[in-house]
Amino acid sequence: MTQPQSHASDAAHSPADGAWPPREAGTGTGRDAAPTSEWITGGLLFAGVLMLVNGVLAILQGISALADDDVYTRVGDYVFEANLTAWGWILLALGVLATGVGLGILRGEWWARITGIFLASLSMVAHFLFLPYTPVWSVIMVGIDFFVILALALAPDPGSDRL
Repeated sequence: MTQPQSHASDAAHSPADGAWPPREAGTGTGRDAAPTSEWITGGLLFAGVLMLVNGVLAILQGISALADDDVYTRVGDYVFEANLTAWGWILLALGVLATGVGLGILRGEWWARITGIFLASLSMVAHFLFLPYTPVWSVIMVGIDFFVILALALAPDPGSDRL
């Protein structure tokens, strides 16, 4: 006669406080382990500088696209087509906003962090749509925008005691 196998439930193997991933005794790892303040400050500073530099570069790209339609050449056909003048205005507007938000992030403004997440998301979509004109630069910018979103989203509230 076979004995029934005992199946351990997830609850039996999870830590008592419900934190996931489970913490090792004395290591301080897990969900409640806060990153060091230097890491958070460095990430926010880097995100602010990236937003500021990206804004200035987008302004220059927008001016270049508006000044002369021969600055950028299209690489093949692409589903999302727009004329270069439209892209110039889009990049110019995003650049002005990103420059202001980058300065706000560097000053530690709460509104700038929230706006920075939204603006980096818009920038990510815009650079995806700008792929036919500058494919390598657009892929790099999508990665940089991802880091900016990550750094701004993971930073704690300014009033919290984690900083």
